[in-house]
Order: sequence, then C-alpha cells, then structure tokens
Amino acid sequence: MQTIDKDFVRPLLPARQPETNKNDYGRVLAICGCQGYTGAAFFAAQAAVRMGSGVVTLAVPEAVYPVLAVKLNEPVVRPMPCDVQGKLSLAALDALQTLCSRADAVLLGPGLGRSPALDSLVCELVHRCTCPLVLDADGINALEGHIDVLEKASAPVILTPHKGEFARLSGVHPVAADDAAADFAARTGCTLLLKSHRTLLSAPDGRQARNTTGNPGMAKGGSGDVLAGMLLSLLGQGLLPFEAACAGAFLHGAAGDRCAHQLGEYGMTPTDLLGQLPHTVRDLLAGQL
Repeated sequence: MQTIDKDFVRPLLPARQPETNKNDYGRVLAICGCQGYTGAAFFAAQAAVRMGSGVVTLAVPEAVYPVLAVKLNEPVVRPMPCDVQGKLSLAALDALQTLCSRADAVLLGPGLGRSPALDSLVCELVHRCTCPLVLDADGINALEGHIDVLEKASAPVILTPHKGEFARLSGVHPVAADDAAADFAARTGCTLLLKSHRTLLSAPDGRQARNTTGNPGMAKGGSGDVLAGMLLSLLGQGLLPFEAACAGAFLHGAAGDRCAHQLGEYGMTPTDLLGQLPHTVRDLLAGQL
C-alpha cells in the first residue's frame, strides 16, 4: 500500500516544454450532461481545462447545447442527438465514436442520466473506444448487470465509484468495499478509484495507494465531476491510468483543502475548487505545497 503525498505526485506531472503547442497537451473528450444536469458537464469540462489539457471537447445532448455553449468559453461544445427527455440517444453512437477516435482520452458519465438506451450506448462506447477512458457517475451505473463489458474494453479504464455505486456494480456490501477493491481491479482489468474519506486506488497489477488529502467541505454535488475532468486531462497528457488516478485524487483533495482554509468547509463550492486548481498545481511543482 502506497501513501499518496506531494513527493509521490510531483514527479508524475509532465513538464511543459517551450517548443510545444496545444496538440502536445492532449485532445480530450467529455461525454456528459442531460436536461436538468448541465452542471456536471460544466464542471467536468472546465476541470479538464484547468488541469492543463490542450483541447477539450464536450459532447452533450442537443437539448442542453444552448446552455453549455453559453456557459463555457474554452471547451468546444458539440450537440448530439437526444431523446424527448433531453438524454443522449443511440442515434448519437456513430458521431460519438468519431469524436472518440480523434481523442487522446475520453470521459463518459457525469450527468448523463439513466435510460435503457443510455445503458446500451455506454456499453457500446466502452467496447469501441480505443483510447484511455474514465467512467464516472451514470457511466458506472450503466454497467450494473453488465460488468463483463469492462473485461472486454478496448482500452484502459478508470472507474470512479463511491461505495454505494461500487456495491451496485460489484455486489459487495459497502462496508467490505475496501477489502474487495484489489480483487475487483484485477478481475476486470480496470483502475479503481474508490471514493471515500481516504480514497483508495487499486491497479489491475495489484498496486494500491491511499490518498491523504481532502475534507468534508468537498461533500457537495459537483465535486466528483471536477475530479472526473481532472482524471480525463491527466490521461490525455500521457499519464498511465494508475498514476493519473493517484495524481488526480491528491490534487483534487489538495485544492479542496486550500478552499477549506480560505473559505471554510460550510461555504466552499465546486466552483471554488476549479479556481484553486491552478494555484495547487503551481505550488506543488514549485515545492511550496
């Protein structure tokens, strides 16, 4: 069991070189959102920008495209076919696969909602996507009863469940989740980021790590979407899945700790987390965190 601290994470972050351009820092794709859940898509896409991605594309149901196109300046927002409830439909599959083929990493899940068509869409994308993939929130829920899809994935997968989501996916009681994490990662071939008071990371090869940052002020809707976008960005910049998961968990919690120090745990928000990410990364690399 490895403890994740600043000395563990600092060497993982890729150095920025003078003779580079946006294509050198990852072209990433976030597939997120539905009617009524635009915030999840916003937080995930903006976190990928703040974490240093060169180009961020956000694919959303066309019903919510006007909202997110106005709210987001840096990401490229793409409208996709949706159903009458404002959720992505199976008609979006080919267009999403095309976007996936142009990406260095893909995030699937925040704010997607649930429907039988969405479950099928998620399973197909996991099977077809050939670049590293982060599955979060409803992307994880869609695999309930279809865990074999993970074993047939075409590329490395990071799963980010909290213990309730993990219980639904694995059949393991939440109390026993930590003990079952290593076996689950080995059996499915995924990197498991099991969210909790002290998040546990498990790699398919048996490595495990425990995060040391974070606080109760982060227990607010949207915080997990920020983490998902950070993981997407780190994968797109070339980090391996386990290293990306460890670095993302640490930096997410460290940014949250800065928010708690400055604003207090009651009033801090996921928007504040986004604002603290650049300062957190800067101070880590400078040895001042």
